[in-house]
Amino acid sequence: MGFIELLQSIIPTALFYSAPLIFTALGGVFSERSGVVNIGLEGLMVMGAFVGIVFNLTFADVFGAWTPWLSIAVAMVISALFSVIHAVASVSFRADQVVSGVAINFLALGLGVFLTKQWYDKGQTDMVSQPFYTTDVPLLADIPIIGPIFFQGIYITSYVAIVLALIAWYILYKTPFGLRLRAVGEHPMAADTNGINVYKLRYVAVIISGAMGGLGGAVFALTIALNFSHATIVGQGFMALAAVIFGKWHPLGAMGAALFFGFAQSLSVIGAGIPFLADVPQVFLLIAPYVLTILALAGFIGRAEAPRANGDPYIKGSR
Repeated sequence: MGFIELLQSIIPTALFYSAPLIFTALGGVFSERSGVVNIGLEGLMVMGAFVGIVFNLTFADVFGAWTPWLSIAVAMVISALFSVIHAVASVSFRADQVVSGVAINFLALGLGVFLTKQWYDKGQTDMVSQPFYTTDVPLLADIPIIGPIFFQGIYITSYVAIVLALIAWYILYKTPFGLRLRAVGEHPMAADTNGINVYKLRYVAVIISGAMGGLGGAVFALTIALNFSHATIVGQGFMALAAVIFGKWHPLGAMGAALFFGFAQSLSVIGAGIPFLADVPQVFLLIAPYVLTILALAGFIGRAEAPRANGDPYIKGSR
């Protein structure tokens, strides 16, 4: 296999696996930049995957080719509403944010599995008939060398994720809203003194994380899993959380970390076609993303500095 052919097999697959992680990690960045730890990214992905699959199965005959796009939109809305539970617990009631996030994970999975059993009378849904499909980007796919690598046989959602990462960076670092959000996460009392509503901004940030987590879960379900069960989202949300930390709570850093983890996940699919990985047992390629996640965090967690108020509940008027 030549070098160009190798890149043609690696890059589209890595982007394919990275997209759900990028979406979810961006949501985590918004939440944690506001000072709210969101361990519940896994649960938000589960909810998004469940809603996306159920909507797709229910309305595939009605909306046709538009069904997957409408499915992820509905998943974003429902997951955003679901994340309000975490916002109420951690912001209004000042509950332990880690405990609240873990509760979100258990609640989402339990609710999804229960409703699947009730509605489909089995432990998993049917396979969707209107998932996302690979496509060639017009004009760009015809560019020599670059076209076949980056723009042929790709999922549009992969590039939507990259564009959203750039938009998230612009919002957080180039707009008044982003400045206020980061101020709330660094020093909420000073932000409050300057007239910024700390509670409101933290609610908004958590709801954004819910929408992005739901988007990530729905995209994963409609591109990779194609159905919903208790094992559809297994560790993806925690990997996205690791990308947030690995990326130092920066949108572009989180995107880079998600691309790295997506590449690690793709090894189990493309490993057999890579000469120096062809003889590696499949089980090692399957566990590679989780091992690399641990190694990445072990190497960078000490150097990554979280927002100062991250995880600390804010009481108005406290000093």
